[in-house]
Order: sequence, then C-alpha cells, then structure tokens
Amino acid sequence: MSEKKKFTLEYELKSSPRILFSFISEPNGLSQWFADDVVFRDQVFTFKWDDEVQKAKLLSMKENKMVKFKWLDDDPHCYFEMEIVQDELTNDVALSITDFATEDTLAERTSIWDNQINYLLSVIGG
Repeated sequence: MSEKKKFTLEYELKSSPRILFSFISEPNGLSQWFADDVVFRDQVFTFKWDDEVQKAKLLSMKENKMVKFKWLDDDPHCYFEMEIVQDELTNDVALSITDFATEDTLAERTSIWDNQINYLLSVIGG
C-alpha cells in the first residue's frame, strides 16, 4: 500500500469569512454541501452519504479561520483541514483545503473536492 501524501487545493469563493465559517464548522452548514447528514457529538462529527457513514474527530478550530478534522479510520498522520484565506489587499476570500491521498487516489480525491466546492458555491451563491 502506498503512503498517503499531503496535498493542498485552493478555491476562490465570494463569501464573507464569517458566513463561510458556518458552512465548514457547523453540522447544519456541512450538511448543506459536504455530506447528506452531519451530527456532532463529543468532539466527533458523523458524516453520512447515502449508505456510507464516516466519523471524524475535530482536532482544532479557529473562529472564522479554519477547522481541522481527522477521520477515525485513517492513518495516524492524516487529517483534512479547511482554512479560510483572505487577501489583505483585495479582501478576496479563498478556501484552502489540505488533505491526504496516495498517488493513485490523488486525482480522485481532487475531483471529489472540486465537486464538493462547486456544490458549496451553488449553496452560498458564489
């Protein structure tokens, strides 16, 4: 099995950091674009898609800035993070995604994030 490597994607979004933060940190916000249903209990998010369920521990959160999760069934060093990046000059807002994938799943993981972020854009009207 090949080792998972960290990769980062960045998406420009037309949203305020405060509004975007609710979509990446709250179960209600996440269930509008990331998963079909999201439940948060005891620092663990339960994400449901059709008949698949995955649990992720909340590792850290910075108000209106970022949220970092670790899938409970993933490699110990792996996590996924969504960080809101705002350009100081233009005030443009981007969402930076850090995730892990093996070389043979990188294209698929990137495609999944592309699709999810496109869905997020349609939800927030960006």
